[in-house]
Amino acid sequence: MIILYIITAILLLVSFFKSPQKTKMALKKAWKKFSKIVLPFLIMLMLVSIVFFLVPEDVIMKYMNDESKWFSIFLATMFGSISVLPGFVAYPLSGLLLEKGLSYMAISAFTTTLMMVGIITFPIEKAYLGVKVTILRNIISLFIALITAVATGLIYGEIL
Repeated sequence: MIILYIITAILLLVSFFKSPQKTKMALKKAWKKFSKIVLPFLIMLMLVSIVFFLVPEDVIMKYMNDESKWFSIFLATMFGSISVLPGFVAYPLSGLLLEKGLSYMAISAFTTTLMMVGIITFPIEKAYLGVKVTILRNIISLFIALITAVATGLIYGEIL
């Protein structure tokens, strides 16, 4: 991740030396967009944190580790779709769920929907993308997550 920061800084400097006015204007525009989205994003993260705090880990494991793999995948998909977490939180959480005995398919469905499908982020996306695009993006992401879960099950021998 640090390498990306370094590359970005270098490219920003190159841009600044090539055209200082355009670079300053671009940074001002970026700051304005960032300042508009940061508050709704922080509120969304707080809501997700509260939900994860209120729903105990044992409850999640009880229902997501059901005998029926398909029901577990369904629940994992629903939990992941409702909440949203960045990758640096989602992957360690998935590792903990794996240690608790959750199937690879359910973890795959949970992690993929967690980062791709956003019911909580719907209002923010709707404001920037519009209702139709937001709904279409979420439906396509849900199908991709389900395909990924089935492929994971095939690879790890959980299906068949």
